[in-house]
Amino acid sequence: MIHLGKNKLIFALSLTFALSCKNENKNMTVIEVPVAKKVSKELVMHDDVRTDDYYWLNDRENPEVISHLESEDAYYEAMTAHTKDFQKVLFEEMKGRIKEDDSSVPYKENGFWYVTRYETGKEYPIYSRHKETLEAPEEIVFNCNEMAEGHEFFNLGGIGVSLDNKLAAFGVDTVSRRQYTLQIKNLETGEILSDKIENTTGGAVWANDNKTMFYSKKDPVTLRSDKIYKHTLGTDASTDELVFDETDDTFNAFVYKSKSDKYVIIGSVSTLTSEYQILEANDPNGKFRIFSPRTRGLEYSISHYDDSFYVLTNKDNATNFKLMRVNENGTISENWQEFIPHRDDVLLEGVEMFKEFYVLSERQNGLNKLKINQWNGGEGYYLPFEIETYTAYVSTNPDFDTEILRYSYNSLGTPASVIDFNMRTKEKEVKKEQEVLGGKFAKENYVEKRVWATARDGVKVPMSIIHHKDTKLGAGTPILQYAYGSYGATIDPYFSTVRLSLLDRGFVYALAHIRGGQYLGRPWYEDGKLLKKKNTFTDFVDCSKFLISENYTSADHLYAMGGSAGGLLMGAVVNMSPELYNGVIAAVPFVDVITTMLDESIPLTTGEYDEWGNPNEKEYYDYMKSYSPYDQVVAKEYPNMLVTTGLHDSQVQYFEPAKWVAKLRK
Repeated sequence: MIHLGKNKLIFALSLTFALSCKNENKNMTVIEVPVAKKVSKELVMHDDVRTDDYYWLNDRENPEVISHLESEDAYYEAMTAHTKDFQKVLFEEMKGRIKEDDSSVPYKENGFWYVTRYETGKEYPIYSRHKETLEAPEEIVFNCNEMAEGHEFFNLGGIGVSLDNKLAAFGVDTVSRRQYTLQIKNLETGEILSDKIENTTGGAVWANDNKTMFYSKKDPVTLRSDKIYKHTLGTDASTDELVFDETDDTFNAFVYKSKSDKYVIIGSVSTLTSEYQILEANDPNGKFRIFSPRTRGLEYSISHYDDSFYVLTNKDNATNFKLMRVNENGTISENWQEFIPHRDDVLLEGVEMFKEFYVLSERQNGLNKLKINQWNGGEGYYLPFEIETYTAYVSTNPDFDTEILRYSYNSLGTPASVIDFNMRTKEKEVKKEQEVLGGKFAKENYVEKRVWATARDGVKVPMSIIHHKDTKLGAGTPILQYAYGSYGATIDPYFSTVRLSLLDRGFVYALAHIRGGQYLGRPWYEDGKLLKKKNTFTDFVDCSKFLISENYTSADHLYAMGGSAGGLLMGAVVNMSPELYNGVIAAVPFVDVITTMLDESIPLTTGEYDEWGNPNEKEYYDYMKSYSPYDQVVAKEYPNMLVTTGLHDSQVQYFEPAKWVAKLRK
C-alpha cells in the first residue's frame, strides 16, 4: 500500500483515516517520507512532450521498485502507529456485527438445493447441496477453507455443474490476478480429475452430453478474454479445440448457457457493440452460428424462451433500451419484432424468464422497479417500494418452472433481505434478513433521504444520504462523500454494517449519483464519458459545494472516497478543488490516463477506447491530458490523502498510484 498526507501526516485505512483526520496532530510521529528517485523519460505524442520522472516504477521485477514500495509500507506503518489501538477497536466492532456462522438462502437447481455457508473462525465459504429436499444429507461441493491452505491468496471461480449433476467445473486463483486454473471435480467420489487448464476466466459451460465443456481463456499479457475453447472430459488441454478467437482487441469474449438449457451462447462485447453466437447444447460438436452480426453502436443481449429469443437492445436509437422478439431459426436483427417499446423516461435494464411469467428490471428517476408480467397477456404490475434510498434487484432464479420470483432488497438503513414473491397470488415471504449482531443496531435510529444538488450547467444531481438520528447537521459535521461515475455502472444505495462505525460516531454518508453512471438512465452515462468526462468530476465537486452551502458540513470536515475509475475521480477533484476536502481516500486509482491508454500491453486498455477515447487521436489526447490526475499535478496545498494499491492488481496497475504519490510528494 502507498499512502500520502499533507504536512507529512498519514492516516490508516478508510474509517480510521476519516475518523482520525479530525484530530490529525494528536500523538503522531513524523518520519522522513519515502522519496522515489527521478529518472526523466520523455513521452512524445502529437508533437506534445510529457516528462515522466517516475516511469521506472513500471517494472515490478526491478528490486529497486520493490524496495521503494516496501519503504512506503514501512512509512505507513510508522505514521499510523498511533491509530493501532483504534484500528483494533474498529475491527472488533465491525467483526462483532457479522454472523460468522452464516449461510445463504438455499436455491433449487436441477433437483438439488444449493447452499453457501460459513463456519465460525473460518475465512472462506463452504459450498454444499442437498438432493431434492433440504432434509437430505449435506453434500460438500467445495470447502474453500481446505483448498486455501498453504496460499496467501485464494479465490474460487465460477462453479459449473453438469446437467447430470455428477461433475463440477471450477476455477482457482492463488495470485489475485484473476487468471484462473480450471479443473473438474467428480461430485460422487470427491476426486479432482486430471483435466487442468491454465489462464482462464474461471468458469465453464457444460454441453448436454455431460462430457464436453466450453470455456474462455485470457491473453496472458493484456488479460483480455479473447478465445473460446471446447474441452472433452479426460483429454489433455493442449488438444482443446479453439471454437472462437476474438481478434478485435476492443472486444471481450465469454460463454454461457441459456436458462432453458437449450443453447450454449458465446458473447463478444465492447463498450458500444455486441455480438452473440449460438449452438444447440445437444450438439456440442456442431458449429456456432451468428445470432446477428456486430454493427458498431448496436448493443444487445439475448434470453431464450420457448421457440424465440428475447433481445434487450438499443436498436433504432432506443437509448434507454427496448425488448424485441425473434424466432430462434432466423435471428438476424432485420427479423426482430418489438415486444416492449422504448421509453424516454424508463431505462430497461433486464428481463428474467419463467414458464408463465417474465419480470422486467427497470429504472425510473433513479429508482429500481420490478414489473411482473404474464405470457398469456394478463395485466402486469409493479412491486411496491416506498422510500427513495433503496436497492431492489432480481436475485438467483435458476428454476424455470415456478411462480416464485426471488428478489433482494436493502437500503442505506435497511439490512439486505432475500424475498420470495409468488407472482400469481402476490404473497411474499422474507426468507432471510441480514442479521446485525451486537445488539446496538435499530433501523429507526437512522435517517435516510435523497437530495438534489444543482450542477454548474443547471443539471440536478441526486445524492442518497444517511446519518444517525442524533447527528446534528452543521459546519462541524463530518461527511464521507462517495461516488464512482464511469462505465454506466450505477452504485445504488446499499446497506453496510461497516458503515455503521462511521454513522454511530456522528458521520454523514453521502452517495453521489453523478454522471457517468446510469442512475438516471442511459443519457446520464452518455453525458459523463469520452469528451464529456469532466461532467463526472464537476458533478462530484458541485455536490460537495451543495453539502457545504446547505450547512450539512464544511470544508474542514468533508471527506471524499472513490476506487478504481472512482480513484480517477478522486485524483481529478483534488486537482480541481482541493480546498473543499479535509481528506480523500483513493483506492487503486486510475490516475495516469494518457500513458496507460497509449500502452496496448496493459490489461484492459484497448477495450476502454469507447469509454475514455483513443489518445492516438489528438482530440482525445488533449482532452485526457486536461483532466488526467498524474499530468495535472502542480505545487499546491492538497488535502490529507490515503492511496492504496496492489502489486498484482489486474484492473489498475500498481505503478499508477505509486507514480502519482511520488509526484504529489515532490
